[in-house]
Amino acid sequence: MTAPSPSAPKVFRNALVVTQDPARRVVRADVRVESGRVAHVGPRAPTEGAEVVEAGGLAIVPGFVNLHTHVAMHPLRGIADDRDLAGFLETLFAVDAHRTEADVEAGARAGIAEMLLGGTTSFLDLYYFEDAVARAVVDLGARGFLGWAVLDPEMTTQKGKPLDNAAAFIGRWRHHPRVVPLVAPQGVYVCNAETWMGARELALRERTLVHYHLSETRKEVAEHEAKTGRRPADWLGEIGFLGPGQVAAHAVWLTGAEISRLAKAGVGIAHCASSNLKLASGGVAPIVELRAAGAPVGLGTDSVASNNSLSMLREIHLAGLVQKNHRWDAAVLPAQQLLDLATIEGARALGRDGEIGSIEVGKSADFSLFRLDHPTLQPARPEALVSHLAYAAADDAIESVYVAGECVVDHRELVRGDWAKIRRDLDAAADTLWAARPK
Repeated sequence: MTAPSPSAPKVFRNALVVTQDPARRVVRADVRVESGRVAHVGPRAPTEGAEVVEAGGLAIVPGFVNLHTHVAMHPLRGIADDRDLAGFLETLFAVDAHRTEADVEAGARAGIAEMLLGGTTSFLDLYYFEDAVARAVVDLGARGFLGWAVLDPEMTTQKGKPLDNAAAFIGRWRHHPRVVPLVAPQGVYVCNAETWMGARELALRERTLVHYHLSETRKEVAEHEAKTGRRPADWLGEIGFLGPGQVAAHAVWLTGAEISRLAKAGVGIAHCASSNLKLASGGVAPIVELRAAGAPVGLGTDSVASNNSLSMLREIHLAGLVQKNHRWDAAVLPAQQLLDLATIEGARALGRDGEIGSIEVGKSADFSLFRLDHPTLQPARPEALVSHLAYAAADDAIESVYVAGECVVDHRELVRGDWAKIRRDLDAAADTLWAARPK
């Protein structure tokens, strides 16, 4: 399970670089990439032994970090629209019982293809049959943080014990350079205290991340409080579960005390604005308060069954508008902070901000090339580019995408995947799953 060798050194000459470095500079510069990493950002990069790309008409933007998704659900786009979470899950659980590892892989390939074409180079996933997702990551050239879904044994359709399955998955993929395996307890509604603590112990033992759903709906919170006497985040803290190296998805229905508890524990938050709105979760996730308390916050699309898009550009845009409108404050979450959420802050939530999320010397060369002549990037001025990315840019402004220095999208075409075959396999999987949906 070794990744291909990085391509030969490249110098991107005279690009407009959205560095996302500590100073958040947007500069005209050369970028040299070698051995999969950024080796130079600035004027006059050395060109010895390198392919030179004239990039005066391009912007180099760090690869987006999608902090929460279920990428293999691609065959289920549109299968449970216009329902609240309870109705949505009823359909999804019925269909899930018919899923196979082969159709999970077909869905993962389609989902990863969509993400790469939209400039997402890293994603955090929660599902089962994650070996199939890992194979799709490797084949298409993405960077996947892949969580094996863990539930109470009596609540799952998995064969064997979910925690054992997660441990075995971690063991199979722990050394791959672009697959980061982890444990992913589904949520308080299907995991008891023993399962939560088992997941934490596994993560500590194997030094992995933990990913889970948290306080997505008012109903989830009310039912857990009725059952345990405590709200979900408070309960997880009191049983000793919360800690660093965790990413909680949604986190919509939180009290001020829970916000403080999560931030002090070092828990990262994946804000999923589109999914929460479409499922009518109610309320607006308190990401401004979470950030103020010190919690790392990034953006997640959730799945195409509940969004129905994997576009991070769309997610950036919507997340900003929702917060501004909700707070009657146009200045809240300005464009630069929104771009941060999709890049360096998402990386920080994963504990990888020293590796990905910005264009800096020594970091992995994960980035997209945006066409500066695209209609949605006009006027193509350096001082306006971050605003354009937050509020205007379309996915098809992205010309090419690189992961670890390797070109994985070239002029809007997948380099390591055959889209026609990916689509055929996806259609075959969808035929079976749509036939199984409740009438």
